[in-house]
Amino acid sequence: MEHDYRDLMQLFERCFYADYNTRLCKGGDEPIYLPADSKRPYHAIYFAHGFYSSALHEIAHWLIAGPQRRLLEDFGYWYTPDGRSATQQALFEQVEVKPQATEWILADAAGFRFRVSADNLNGEVTDNSAFKHAVYQQVKTYLNQGLPERTGRLREALCAFYHQPLALDLQRFDPDRI
Repeated sequence: MEHDYRDLMQLFERCFYADYNTRLCKGGDEPIYLPADSKRPYHAIYFAHGFYSSALHEIAHWLIAGPQRRLLEDFGYWYTPDGRSATQQALFEQVEVKPQATEWILADAAGFRFRVSADNLNGEVTDNSAFKHAVYQQVKTYLNQGLPERTGRLREALCAFYHQPLALDLQRFDPDRI
């Protein structure tokens, strides 16, 4: 199945532009979220290099961010770049559980392969099995409690566009394959 970032941009626009004045935009090397300003009248989620997976991940951050966070550059989050120590990586993984669980749910809706991302290729080597387990547990929590409204809205649009089953089924989420 073909996954073109432009399709994702159009789906996002249809789902959220009118209500949230937010657009998904192809960016360069580093993804970033920028709230509207005097030069750009809309909020912009820039994903890296036209990568579909980067777009899904950045959307997931936006879906989790509340109204106040969506007024801040990069939602006001800290970011220590690749090359993190084991301690810094553990902190990174704590804040990435919900976004990566959300990304996995969206990837499933698009029929797209999800891989958990430690995003630390040049850092201290760590065992990410606990992180993978935490992401899987968060997916289970979302499936048991229901998805947040915006996540559900985009998931339904992705399912329809990519002809994926609308019913959420935990059987499609295998923690050993991420």
